[in-house]
Amino acid sequence: MIEHPDPEPSRPLRSWIRSSPGTHLWLLVIAVTSLVVVIAPEQTERVLLHRNSSNIHQLVQHPVRALLSSAFWIENPASLALYAVLFELFHAPVERWLGTLRWLVIVASAHVVATLISQQVLLTAIRDHRAPRSMTHVVDIGVSYGLAASIGVLTYRLPSPWKWFYLAGVLAFFGLPLATGGTFTDLGHAIAVSVGLLSWPLTRHVVSRET
Repeated sequence: MIEHPDPEPSRPLRSWIRSSPGTHLWLLVIAVTSLVVVIAPEQTERVLLHRNSSNIHQLVQHPVRALLSSAFWIENPASLALYAVLFELFHAPVERWLGTLRWLVIVASAHVVATLISQQVLLTAIRDHRAPRSMTHVVDIGVSYGLAASIGVLTYRLPSPWKWFYLAGVLAFFGLPLATGGTFTDLGHAIAVSVGLLSWPLTRHVVSRET
């Protein structure tokens, strides 16, 4: 009897995608919305980006839609390739390690918490006349808050002593802009990476799905 080898090892790309479906579905949606932005007339593009933004105006008018839709658009479609690389470096390994559900809980929580807190801080600055009122309509879309959360929680996947070097780099990358007078977006990134780091309990007793 001739034994046929397992076909899965011969298809590493398919195996990688199947083991991190959430990451790649998310990336696919972003690719589609980026294509829409590229082919849409300039005025339509502005409407789409503002309508799907999680700025103060949209959060007041349509809070659920704003929080959800803002995670599936990027303002500059030219950065799609960079985001694809970052998704493969950070989101996919975390999803393969923790499973889709835990990964989704972490990135969704980070996106929501970072958005709400940073926009509340911005609203306070507007009311105190430290920021222009036009900032209530600023375009605030993108996937960076969820990405920051995956970067944070990935710390617990690395062995010592490398995790400490990685953690130092993460804290420097996200902390320095905030410490040197960063924007509300920098604050959001710092909050999101903190959510990832605080998600340590979700990394316990994980049965790795990696093959």
